[in-house]
Amino acid sequence: MLENNGFLARVPSAFLALPASLLALAAPLAAQDFDLVLLNGRVLDPESGVDAVRNLGIRDGVIRSVSTAALRGRSAIDATGLAIAPGFIDLHQHAQASADYRLKAQDGVTTVAEFEVGTSDIDAWYGAREGKTPIHFAVSIGHIPCRMAVMGDRPDFLPGAGSAGATRFATAEQLAELLRMIEQGLKRGAPAIGMGLQYTPGANQWETLEVFRLAAKYHAACHVHMRAKGETGPQNVYSATLELIAATALTGAPAHVCHVQSTANRNTPRVLQLISEARARGQDVSVECYPYGAGMTDIKSAIFNPGWQENSGIGYSNLQWPATGERLTAESFARHRQTGGLVIIHSNPKEVIDAVVAHPLTMIGSDGLRGHPRHAGTSARILGHYVRETNTLTLLQAIDKLSLMPARRLEARVPAMKNKGRIRVGADADLVVFDPQTIIDRATYEKPDLASAGIAHVLVAGAFVVRDGAPQSGALPGRPVRAPLAP
Repeated sequence: MLENNGFLARVPSAFLALPASLLALAAPLAAQDFDLVLLNGRVLDPESGVDAVRNLGIRDGVIRSVSTAALRGRSAIDATGLAIAPGFIDLHQHAQASADYRLKAQDGVTTVAEFEVGTSDIDAWYGAREGKTPIHFAVSIGHIPCRMAVMGDRPDFLPGAGSAGATRFATAEQLAELLRMIEQGLKRGAPAIGMGLQYTPGANQWETLEVFRLAAKYHAACHVHMRAKGETGPQNVYSATLELIAATALTGAPAHVCHVQSTANRNTPRVLQLISEARARGQDVSVECYPYGAGMTDIKSAIFNPGWQENSGIGYSNLQWPATGERLTAESFARHRQTGGLVIIHSNPKEVIDAVVAHPLTMIGSDGLRGHPRHAGTSARILGHYVRETNTLTLLQAIDKLSLMPARRLEARVPAMKNKGRIRVGADADLVVFDPQTIIDRATYEKPDLASAGIAHVLVAGAFVVRDGAPQSGALPGRPVRAPLAP
């Protein structure tokens, strides 16, 4: 249907008698209101529940029309037989280099956030990426790097097991400086606070509470790698979960549990029960998982302090060195622990992963690191394996976990996220066009950098970063995801 805008009143009646198809062809180029239209795709909007064929009109990086009527634009993509979903939002992505962004885009991710570890310098981190990325990017102000700086550790991804940043109890002066650094990061627009309490056993529960108090002041969530694994001893996975629930209850700051299955392992169902009960009592606690049975972290970190085998229920043979593919022994473990490096941890059976992916509370976060297939294939594994192959999730449920749930986690702190994770008029044109019949992850533990299959197009702010399955060289529409700055 033609829009009126006074145009029809000026058109001779004989012209109006022309067939609609000819009338459309006769319309001036200026009537083509859109930069791009996506035609005849199966639109999946988790916010409204729409799952139907629609046409989308995009202008200036924003969805301007969602219609059953024909649309025209300066360019068009026929999406017949393909699904169109909001761009996926990964709140737990460590690897943040150019090659990493390309792999994430090929997995349908349009926004990545390093929220578990984070950074100690918000301005420098964002400044290094401004105008240089194909997808949107975000970072937390990190308790780990700020603590390392206060304790005098050299900058690194994670503190060593015996380092001051990991083990030292903070004096009153050190705690004050730590909180000052975190607050400065929040003032500079950090969307969240990142914490890795298992990596910093010297940080006691009072320190955790003080960080949560700051988060509450700035309406930020704390994204936390919980303090402990296992179900025995004074520090266990249950006490670790209750620490976060208590911190939320006392301060009002939301808690977000990172990679729940990686920390809780076979106790994951009970931890999810605790979180469900807390939410039923009005506590703002959210949770994420990734769809792989193995984790990955630095072998020199406090994760592998004495007792790790008992707490995790695994041994040396469950550890895999990515560079060689070898499974470790007591000798090779001790050798690698001296030098450090990323190690793959095969710790979860299939039934644990299947159950946590299916749980209605879990959103998907990849915990992406180079050397692990979750970095390249998380989204496609959810849509290919857990939707098509096993019917664990419906397509709309999967899209909700990949896009809308992460967007909602950030909305209170970053209002711009209200326009992501949705397909509606006014939403950002961050979109994934994929084939539900062929989408699948291809990355493996032996070949972890293989791009996913079945994703045809990825749009970021209305611009193609993947087109016809290929990354678009020189396409850098990614923008910072950042909270409003505070004085």
